[in-house]
Amino acid sequence: MNRIVLECKHLYKKFNDVGATVDVLKGVNLQIQAGEQVAIVGNSGSGKSTLLHLLGGLDTPTAGEVWVEGREMNKLRPAERGLWRNKNLGFVYQFHHLLPEFTSLENVCIPLLIRGVVPALAHQKAVDILTEIGLGHRLTHKPGEMSGGERQRAAVARALVTEPICVLADEPTGNLDPRTADQVYEKMLELNQTVKTSFVLVTHAMALAKRMDRVLRLVEGVLMEE
Repeated sequence: MNRIVLECKHLYKKFNDVGATVDVLKGVNLQIQAGEQVAIVGNSGSGKSTLLHLLGGLDTPTAGEVWVEGREMNKLRPAERGLWRNKNLGFVYQFHHLLPEFTSLENVCIPLLIRGVVPALAHQKAVDILTEIGLGHRLTHKPGEMSGGERQRAAVARALVTEPICVLADEPTGNLDPRTADQVYEKMLELNQTVKTSFVLVTHAMALAKRMDRVLRLVEGVLMEE
């Protein structure tokens, strides 16, 4: 039986909005196995991105638990949580969130350097993955010198370069043309097959969602099989 790499139990999230309480997530349960690819779909504003942030330990739930590789994220001190997140998870945001003062190569190197990888090896790994997704000619370019699609590809490279156990991706191909989106997905699939990286993708692209092992839909704070 496959091991569970990411799990949430009875996850609730509430926000206060102009004096009213909004229940975004209502007792979500989810298990992600090693090497599994899962798509989460739903209407805009349904809480998909909120769920992704909670799964990654970027936000704290109102109630419930999130477990990554056997450790409960909310029981860790902030510094420990950050290191555990870096060790095990990769993130692709809806907007690239690249650091504007650094080149694409430097941006992709950063997670490796935080992990303690020696600079020469970090540099080579970053060069390799950027080249594989078609950015070998943009290594020394800063985000402001790149197109939107190029910036998003660099963000995907940054998430994949550490070969994490699980990648959490929020509309990872939303800003890409179909050909480039396929190129990025093929790189994800390669990692999925070679090192058993799991993927949890929030997407509106049903064509992409249907290529996953499972499709889940978030409806009124409840996660259900599609």
